[in-house]
Amino acid sequence: MTIHARSNSAVSRRVLLQTAAAAGGGFLLGFHIPVAQAEVSNTAFGVTPDTAPFAPNAFIRIDRDGKVTLVIPQVEMGQGVYTSLAMILAEELDADWNRVTVEHAPANEKLYANPMLSVQATGNSNSVRAFWLPMRKAAAQSRALLITAAAKEWSVDPDSCTAANGSVIHKASNRTLEYGALADKANGTPPTNPPLKTPKEFRLIGKPLKRLDTPGKVNGATIYGIDVMLPGMKFATIAASPAFGGKVGHVDDSAAKQIPGVQKVVVLDDMVAVVGDHMWAAKRGLDALVVTWDAGPNGHVDSALIWKQIKSASDQGGLVAKKIGDADKALDGGDKIEAHYELPFLAHSTMEPMNCTVHLTPGACEVWLGTQIMARVQSTAAETAGVPLDKVIVHNHIIGGGFGRRLEPDMVVKAIRVAQHVDGPVKVVWTREEDIQHDMYRPVYYDRLNATLKDGKIDGWHHRVTGSSVVARWLPPAYKANHNIDFDTVDSAADVPYDIPNLRVEVVRCEPPAVPTGFWRGVGPNNNVFAIESFIDELANKAGKDPVEFRRSMLTKTPRLLAALDLAAEKAGWGSPLPRRHGRGVSCQVSFASFIATVAHVEVDDQGEVRLHRLTTAVDTGIAVNPDTIIAQLQGGMIFGATAALFGEITIRNGRVEQSNFNDYRMLRIDQAPAIDVHLIKSGEPPGGIGETGVTTSSPAIRNAIYAATGIALRRLPVDREVLAGRKQA
Repeated sequence: MTIHARSNSAVSRRVLLQTAAAAGGGFLLGFHIPVAQAEVSNTAFGVTPDTAPFAPNAFIRIDRDGKVTLVIPQVEMGQGVYTSLAMILAEELDADWNRVTVEHAPANEKLYANPMLSVQATGNSNSVRAFWLPMRKAAAQSRALLITAAAKEWSVDPDSCTAANGSVIHKASNRTLEYGALADKANGTPPTNPPLKTPKEFRLIGKPLKRLDTPGKVNGATIYGIDVMLPGMKFATIAASPAFGGKVGHVDDSAAKQIPGVQKVVVLDDMVAVVGDHMWAAKRGLDALVVTWDAGPNGHVDSALIWKQIKSASDQGGLVAKKIGDADKALDGGDKIEAHYELPFLAHSTMEPMNCTVHLTPGACEVWLGTQIMARVQSTAAETAGVPLDKVIVHNHIIGGGFGRRLEPDMVVKAIRVAQHVDGPVKVVWTREEDIQHDMYRPVYYDRLNATLKDGKIDGWHHRVTGSSVVARWLPPAYKANHNIDFDTVDSAADVPYDIPNLRVEVVRCEPPAVPTGFWRGVGPNNNVFAIESFIDELANKAGKDPVEFRRSMLTKTPRLLAALDLAAEKAGWGSPLPRRHGRGVSCQVSFASFIATVAHVEVDDQGEVRLHRLTTAVDTGIAVNPDTIIAQLQGGMIFGATAALFGEITIRNGRVEQSNFNDYRMLRIDQAPAIDVHLIKSGEPPGGIGETGVTTSSPAIRNAIYAATGIALRRLPVDREVLAGRKQA
C-alpha cells in the first residue's frame, strides 16, 4: 500500500444536531428527539445512580477509574466500524486509546438513528461519513465539560487548560487531572459549537491502528448470534415452502420423531420446523420429514418470464431522474450507439447463516441475533409476538457477514413463530440451502443506454434503468418524498461523473413476480456502474480512442476522479504490452462519496475460462480514518464483486430458486484470487464510504479487460464462458 499526497481544500458537511439541557446539569446530544440524561446513563445501560459514569451524551461514558466506554451506534459486520468510529470519538475527546473499550448501542432510534437514513440502521457505506461530524462534536463537547471541571477545581481560566491522553493539563502550574477524577464534577451546559481539531492536530485519525474486534475473533471470545447459548435452550431448523408464496400440504413426521434428540415438529401454514436438544438432532429430523407442498399462485414463475416482463417494461417511458440539456435532439442529430445490459438476481450467502434465538415469556420477548437494524427488529418482534414494544429486549452481536441481508427482520419473524410453540428459549438456525433459497435477492436490472459522439466525446446520453425498487418497500417515506423515484436505483447513474452536455436518466419500476428483493452490497451502483463503464468502453472503441484517454477527456469537472484514474493507470502499467488473450480494463466512478478507479488485468484462455491476474485501484475517499481498514474493505469488496462477475446468478424455475449451496452458487476460490494493489490518495475532504465501493469497481473493470483481451463486448453478467470460447453468440 502506498499513500499519495495532493492538495485538497477541506469542505465541511452539514449534519443536523439537536442538543438539550438535562436534569442535573448534564447534556444530551441526539439526532432527532432529545431525551433526559437518565435515559442515557441508566435505562440504556442498566446502572444505578451510585455507579453511574460520566455520560455526557449517548456515545461516551467515563468511569471513576478513568475507563472510557464508547457506544457505537453502527453494527460491526467485518467492516471495522467499531474501531473507526471509536477513533473519531477518542480523537476529539483526547481519550487514552489504551483505556478505550466499545459497546454496541441498544435499540433506540431516538438516540442512535443514522443521520443520513433517519432510522437506526447500518448500510449504504455511510457509517463513518454519517457520524463524522456528529461524533466529533459530541466528543468535543464532552472534552470541554471535562476541561471546565478541571479549571474550576484549580480556579483557573479554562482557556489555559488543554487535554491529552485522558487527562486535563494546566501547563502553567504543571498540574493534571485524569478524566476519571473529573467524572463526578463534569456537568453544566457544553458549548454549542466547540472547536474541532484540524487534520494537522489528529493523533489517532489517519493511523493504521489495530482493530478492536480482532483479538476476540482470534482467541474465540467473540460471540456471534449463532454462538448464543442459554440455559435450557432448544435448537430448531426450518424448511419454508420452496415456492414463493407456497403453503404446507401434508407432513409425515413419523420418521423424524424417532430420531434421538428430536423434541417436537412444528407445522405452520408456510413452513415446518423441527425442534431438538441440539442442532444435529434438529437437522436430522428435518431431513427425515416427508413434506408435500402446495406451490400456490407462483408455481409458474421462472427466470424467462421475469426477464420478459422487465424487458417489456423497459420499452415504456420512465420517470426522469436527471435531465441536462436536450438529450433527444443530440441523439437524433448524430450517429446513435445503443446497448443494453443485464444483471441477474444475486443471493447474499453470508458465512454466518440466518439465525435468531428467542425466549418468549408471558407479556415479554427477548431476542439474540446479529442485525443491521436493531430498532426495526425490536418493533417487528413486538408485533409478531403480540407484546408491547418496551417489553422486547434485543441483544445484538457482531455479525458474520451482512452485505444488506441483515437489513431485513424476516429471520426474527420466523424464529418467534417457532418459539410460540416451544417452552423456554429456542435458537432457530437456517441451513445453507434454506439461506440461499429464501433470501431477499439483489434485483435483476435491465439498462438501456443510447449515446452520440461529437469531436471524440459524448454529446448525447440516455440511460433508462429498469428494475425493482427496494426503497419503496423498505423506506416508503423516502421513496414518496423523492417523487416515487428510488434514489438507490439511479445512484451513480443520475450523477454520472462525465462531462455530458445533453443527458437524460430515467427509471422504470418493475417488480419481479413473487421474488422478494432487498439491498445487496453495492446496491444501485453495482448495476449502474457496470452498465455505464461497459458502455463507455464501447463508445471509446467507436471513437477510436484509448479507454483511459477517452475518460480523461470528459473528467475535467471531476478532478478527484481524474486523479484516481491517472494514478490507477500509472500503477497498473496501462498501455504496456501484454501476451495474446490478455487484456487490461478500466472502470472509474463516484459512489458513496468516494472517487475510485480500477484497472483489471485478466487472461481468457481458448476454452473461455477467465483468470484474474491483478486488480489495481486508486481511491480518494477523503480523510482516511484508518487506512488499513480502507485497504481491507476494498480488497474484500473487489473479491466480492469479482465473484459476482464470474459466477453469481440466482435462477428461478417453477416458482422456486434452483441454486442450493456453494456447489451451484459458486464463490471465488483462493487460487483464483488476483493480486490486489490499493493506492490511497491523501485528501482533506470529509470521509466517503468504502464498504461497498470495491464491489462496484471490480466487475466493470473485469468485463472491460475481457473486452480488451477478446474483442467480445459482454452485455450480461455473470461471464458466459461459452461466448468467450466462441461456442455461442454474445
